[in-house]
Amino acid sequence: MSAIQGTAANVVGGAAGSNRFNELSSEDFMQIIFTELQQQDPFEPNDSSALLEQLNSIRAIESDIELTKNLEDIVFQNQLATAGNMIGKTVEGLTVTNDRVVGNVFAVIREGNEVTLQLDSGWEIPASNVQVIVDPASLPEG
Repeated sequence: MSAIQGTAANVVGGAAGSNRFNELSSEDFMQIIFTELQQQDPFEPNDSSALLEQLNSIRAIESDIELTKNLEDIVFQNQLATAGNMIGKTVEGLTVTNDRVVGNVFAVIREGNEVTLQLDSGWEIPASNVQVIVDPASLPEG
């Protein structure tokens, strides 16, 4: 099992302890298995099923992490699109300093993972702090 541990350590450990498991392709995975099979003692074979189970568990965890990241990206894009739909509408909400402000949205800004609405009153409101949205076109005339 030492050959496989060395090969796996090169893939997972990498330089400076970084996790390079994401870079493991199917070919790399098969190479690890074949290396294990070639290096084992025929009179005392290693339990290859345990190795496959461990590698499958690691792959499943990495897949879950990737799925979570993709879902977070989708949620963020949805927040950005929703904020874009507020352009031209009157909103009320709290600034980052908890000041209650009102104004018409004229721009949406993406700053890292935050979406901020710029109001014509000069204030900025994080999209998550919007409490009231009014479409001026839907107000009764009078």
